[in-house]
Amino acid sequence: MEINDKVFNNGKVSKILLKFAVPAVISLLVAELYNMVNTVFAGRYIGANAIAALNIAFPIQRLLTSLGLLIAVGAATYTSRSLGEKNPFKIRKTIINSFALSFIFMTIIPLVMFIFREPLFYKLGASSATYSLANDYITIILLGGIFQCLGLAACYIMTSLGNTKITLYSNLVGAVLNIVLNYILVANYGMGVKGSAISTVICQIVTFGYIFYNFTEVIKHFKIKFSIKAIAADLNIHIIHDIINIGFSTFVIEISDAIVAVALNNLLLSKGGDTAVIVVGVVTRVSMFMFITIIGVSSAMQPIVACNFGAKRFDKVKETVLVAIKAVTVSSALIGIVISLFANQIISFFLKDKEILPLAVNSLRICILLLPLVGVYYVGIYYYQAVGEAKKGFLLSIFRQLVVFIPLAIIFTEMLGTIGAWIAYPVSDGISILLSVYLLIRASREEEKQESFKLDNTSFQYKKASSLE
Repeated sequence: MEINDKVFNNGKVSKILLKFAVPAVISLLVAELYNMVNTVFAGRYIGANAIAALNIAFPIQRLLTSLGLLIAVGAATYTSRSLGEKNPFKIRKTIINSFALSFIFMTIIPLVMFIFREPLFYKLGASSATYSLANDYITIILLGGIFQCLGLAACYIMTSLGNTKITLYSNLVGAVLNIVLNYILVANYGMGVKGSAISTVICQIVTFGYIFYNFTEVIKHFKIKFSIKAIAADLNIHIIHDIINIGFSTFVIEISDAIVAVALNNLLLSKGGDTAVIVVGVVTRVSMFMFITIIGVSSAMQPIVACNFGAKRFDKVKETVLVAIKAVTVSSALIGIVISLFANQIISFFLKDKEILPLAVNSLRICILLLPLVGVYYVGIYYYQAVGEAKKGFLLSIFRQLVVFIPLAIIFTEMLGTIGAWIAYPVSDGISILLSVYLLIRASREEEKQESFKLDNTSFQYKKASSLE
């Protein structure tokens, strides 16, 4: 792997973005399918209570993944900026600090969860019928957190250094192996949820091994040593602070899905009963396919912007953001049109109940009405992460779902019934889009000022040098 910043500025921005976006979108799709495998095997070979156990485990797994992405995105963005600044010393320190942070997080947090597992599992919805299954599954799953977190950090750092396909390949390795191991342990040997959990952890270990094998080139290039003495010497509280600050927006995006799901389930259960909860589950699963494209393209833009921002190529930064907005809007609009036209057939794949089907189709079409334009909102979040504006990135990341959607869903549901929750989606999307456009226009003007100052300063230096001659 060639480690330089040419991959971020050689050729058309659209081609560079495509090079990063295609693997990112496919890897997100593979990762989503990876998560669905355990549920499929649980439902077919174990029983309904096993699916309930996996649902109880979902917030815990999402928390571990979110923490891994917090570190991975923060470290990768910091690495991209340092690459643009041509500062290999800072890159080496970033890698070491991100690995140390991963080890600390994934040792302490799973341990705390294990110690307090009984009250925690009951708070997450376990009952006397599902507690033992949830305990069997989650206790094993906690062991894999450290491998998942280290793997994510290494993958994202390699992507920031130009290896655009490592995340895709590693996800493919994990997904295929997960299917095979679930078939052997759950279907053939009848090991139940323990077999499913063991399968997941083995996949995480093997995937980490594959990633780390590829990461050895980075280790050699930056002369990284993982001895206790070397790590202690390179630990830097400022770098750790910046990694957490930059990645915190991604953490919020990931964890807010779980928060919204819990809030919406409780809200709709009181107004529409189990039917409303079933509908929201199906709608969110289908709309997920649009979000894969939106997040894939937006996150692919991030290392390109970060590197060019670090190199003070502000014209390239602006061009990349504009190309990303066009790409994410067009691609998600096309997917949205297909989903709307074939909503009945798509939802029928998940839902067989003829009475609920029309309600689910209508709800889906309302929910995704403005979703193609939401791409600009996520481009805004990842842009602020890339340029080191962590506070703005964080505030923007909580705005759409936590600040706007949940209050609107409560108000509209009280006024209009269950349909109010679906109407809250496009309304909150519209508000978020307007805010994002305003912030990106303001950011563009700031960059133009910096570019103008850089040109004026260069001209001044040239005139000064000429006068000395």
